[in-house]
Amino acid sequence: MTKRATLADIARRAGVSQATVSLVLNGVANARIAESTRARVQAVTAELGYTRKASVQQGGAPVIGLLIDEVVTTPFAPPFIEGARLEAAAHGALLLVCCTGGNPAVETAALASLRATRLAGVIYASLVTRAVQPPAALDGLPAVLLNCHVARGTLPYVVPGDVLAGFTATYALLRAGHRRIAHIPGEAWGEAARDRALGYRRALASADVPFDPALMGAPAWTAESGRTSALALLTQAEPPTAIFCFNDRVALGVYEAAAELGLRLPDDLSVIGFDNDDIAATLQPPLTTMVLPHDDMARWAVDRLLSPARNAPLRMKLECELVERASITAPRG
Repeated sequence: MTKRATLADIARRAGVSQATVSLVLNGVANARIAESTRARVQAVTAELGYTRKASVQQGGAPVIGLLIDEVVTTPFAPPFIEGARLEAAAHGALLLVCCTGGNPAVETAALASLRATRLAGVIYASLVTRAVQPPAALDGLPAVLLNCHVARGTLPYVVPGDVLAGFTATYALLRAGHRRIAHIPGEAWGEAARDRALGYRRALASADVPFDPALMGAPAWTAESGRTSALALLTQAEPPTAIFCFNDRVALGVYEAAAELGLRLPDDLSVIGFDNDDIAATLQPPLTTMVLPHDDMARWAVDRLLSPARNAPLRMKLECELVERASITAPRG
């Protein structure tokens, strides 16, 4: 049986993020997406034979409520929403989305409204991977946590495997022959930042490469902070030959720092990012990066609600995929 094309398949083929694919396919007119990008996504969609599930009949259809804290401050919300919508449709259910802003009062009000529907369950989602304290109004309802978890509890949850992703990204550089590999982490409060840094250190250890604190850059989140962190790393007496960045915006800052210092990528410096942001495929050279499995995570959450299996996992971590482009090569010498 032929595997049905997904948003992730389209994103990889078109060289854009899953969020961009979702915005194009949903016809969001005010999204800042170039017409050439829209045309490319639409062409790849047709080439792969991607089709949406037919809309369910609204009369008496079961409802899944998706409570999400943010939808406009990040490109990650559309894959969550689209993945959940498609999987809900495959089960003959409707998806109702409520953006709560993380406000407990709004969450409680949203849950009260959902209880008035033919509610099959609730997906409680966070745009940042973190521990949460779900509202008391969620008690007694079938629920799954998406991209978040509770410290102690019995609610099932799904999160990305950031430790393994950090390992995979670093190992791609080790496999190319690098040994002086720097890491520019995210801010220390972030669970994803800590996990990716842990994966980085484990990959080094797996190759018998000692961890060098001098190669752990200052935390960064934006292109500007990434540039600052990279300049400090690249002007050391023994600079790194490769850098693993917390995200693609940080990687953009690394590109800028390298250009400022007269370094050529990837000949003088190899770089790998994270997130497969829209900029990744358009950088010169195109950026090798990791993809967060947000679409698949949302599908898992819906399926866990609507098709509960005996001994189904309470905790699920989904693997992040490596997207190989042209920003990694063997080190000089």
